[in-house]
Amino acid sequence: MSIDWAALGSVFGVSLAATVVLVGLFVLGIAGLSRKEKAAAQGDGAALAVTGAYACFAACAAAVAYGIYLIVA
Repeated sequence: MSIDWAALGSVFGVSLAATVVLVGLFVLGIAGLSRKEKAAAQGDGAALAVTGAYACFAACAAAVAYGIYLIVA
């Protein structure tokens, strides 16, 4: 039995990068929503923060849906 170390390293690297990107997008979404609350309390317009937060959450949902598609198909 032989282990293809290059393929294993490639899978590890891609999964690590995907995890970091998804967590980063989710954190940006949460930060955007928290800025919305802060801007609403100060009376500033918070439309950009909400739009950015929803875009980050939509990107996370799209990446998860694509991953499920890859597994099921």
